[in-house]
Amino acid sequence: MKQTRIPIENIHINDSFWNGRIRNAVENVVPYQWRVLNDKEPGAAPSHAVMNYKIAAGLEQGEFEGMQFQDSDLAKWIEAASYSLLYKKDPEVEAALEEVIELIGKAQQPDGYLSTYYILKYPDRKWKEIAQGHELYVTGHLLEAAVAYYQVTGKDSLLKILEKNVDLIRSVFGKGEGKLDSYPGHEEIELALMKAYAVTGHRKYFDLAEYFVENRGTVPGFLVEESFQKFGERNKHHQADYYQAHAPIREQKDAEGHAVRAMYFFTGAADVALEKGDETLVKALEELWEKTVGRRMYLTGGVGSQATGERFTIDYDLPNDTCYTETCAAIGLAMWSLRMLRLAPRVRYADIMERALYNNVISGISQDGERYFYVNPLFLKPDVAHYRADHASVEPSRVKWFGCACCPPNVIRTLCGLGGYVYTQSGNDVYQHLYIGNESTLSSDAGEFRLTCESKMPWEGEARITFHGAEGVKLHLRVPSYAKDFTLKVNGKPAEYSVTEGYALLAEALHDGDVIDVNFVMPPHFVLANPRVTEDCGKAAVMRGPLVYCAEQADNFAYLASFRADLTKPVTMEQSDLFDGIVLLKVSGTRQEAAEWGENELYRDYAPGGFGEVPAELRMIPYFLWNNRGEGEMMVWMNAGKE
Repeated sequence: MKQTRIPIENIHINDSFWNGRIRNAVENVVPYQWRVLNDKEPGAAPSHAVMNYKIAAGLEQGEFEGMQFQDSDLAKWIEAASYSLLYKKDPEVEAALEEVIELIGKAQQPDGYLSTYYILKYPDRKWKEIAQGHELYVTGHLLEAAVAYYQVTGKDSLLKILEKNVDLIRSVFGKGEGKLDSYPGHEEIELALMKAYAVTGHRKYFDLAEYFVENRGTVPGFLVEESFQKFGERNKHHQADYYQAHAPIREQKDAEGHAVRAMYFFTGAADVALEKGDETLVKALEELWEKTVGRRMYLTGGVGSQATGERFTIDYDLPNDTCYTETCAAIGLAMWSLRMLRLAPRVRYADIMERALYNNVISGISQDGERYFYVNPLFLKPDVAHYRADHASVEPSRVKWFGCACCPPNVIRTLCGLGGYVYTQSGNDVYQHLYIGNESTLSSDAGEFRLTCESKMPWEGEARITFHGAEGVKLHLRVPSYAKDFTLKVNGKPAEYSVTEGYALLAEALHDGDVIDVNFVMPPHFVLANPRVTEDCGKAAVMRGPLVYCAEQADNFAYLASFRADLTKPVTMEQSDLFDGIVLLKVSGTRQEAAEWGENELYRDYAPGGFGEVPAELRMIPYFLWNNRGEGEMMVWMNAGKE
């Protein structure tokens, strides 16, 4: 399906659910993160990201500090700040962007090289540590930032800096004598190159992206590096599959290794497949996507179950308390799902994209926007998490910043760039994947047309879409898999439609001024896991629409795991004033009374008549809101059934 590029600057989110989050990101979090990156926010872990550039530019004295990919934190902030200008023309943010872009230009080496880690710390190791060096990863994020800044402001200052950097990379990597025949240790540049190709039309960006995608796993590349081999000798979780370099992409059977790297790689590969029209690559990606979400994805849209290596393990290995489910990995899954929608508009891709965005992505940021989760567990006992070694990566509460701070700016660039997830377009066919309120201007063969969407999602299955423009546009409206009694009305009258791959198309052509009402019911319901998922056997979770729900101690009691849900009783809904208004769910069941057990009575013989349970009710809130009221127990999967 040949895609029509929809400029993100033409899509303005105006939505009752997302407005507050985007406004907070624009007005508070973008400035907050700028202070953090400049080491001016009390209580936040030092970043040194801006200072590294100042030292590299010769403006300050000192040494490099931070992770070798520290530059990427600043790059993601530039992208977020650029998108924020779509919502608020802030002179201070614009001045900060111009200042930091000028700084990056001054730090860039004469040949185009850009990585303050190697410029300052190991200048003799440039391009010699591809597996772990992150030089290409940093370029990828900077290039994404350059594209965003160019799209929003029309200024190409950062894009020119990155073009020089990419030209250097093209001279270093490739086939032929004197070139390094390899691929990135941490994928990211592939999808960034495809973004640059989309906005500039320069073929060199596509050619380099295709080379990196197609080369991976076909040649040894960085697998011959001494540093890679030594690292792998010490850790069985850092073999070739950790880098998705164990086989060419068409021969990869599962999502393996580092979850973020895998998601970014598959995202870039999908962009390449679309441009090439390569059905073999499309088929490989379809199979990888299905097995990833069908065997290795958490209910919340999180991926990556093991802390060591931040990686995938094996099928159905989905522990709830020690899971990694990095915020960045969920963002990556949403990005990959969007690319799969561009390849083929299928409701399953949109369902998973939506689930990741509404759950594991925004759980990574507090309501005030100033505290973050790197890891997003589905079960938490704070005292256990504070103590046990296997919980070392699990934070019982969000923190102000991280030493490895890839997630905080990633969440903000996603929020500020959310408009890019709503639609895809192929010629005159427009697909609306998310019922998020927006005001957008698109183009068809007949010229410009406007779509305005008013939505009550995710609390109610209602949306109103107004079309203005000439005839000829075919608007395909997603029928979510969880939607019951889906109906469409045009100008207040019931409308006929057909459904293909989960998208509804009106039987009658759209006319200027038409108003389409989308309605469906989202009953709360219990969800069970495949019995192959050991940790969830005999348990149930609760969902409503795209939202996964969880129980918090703040609304219930201690020892949440003592609760047993009665699946024969319906889940009930309640409008709540919590968090400025949510739909709260209630589950009926029983629980054991811990107070009836002596503190030194560790075990007790079972007696006919029960487990000593009493009637109980569990109040549940959307998962993304947990830990906004202090530390406490949290649980997604609950024991289920009756004695």
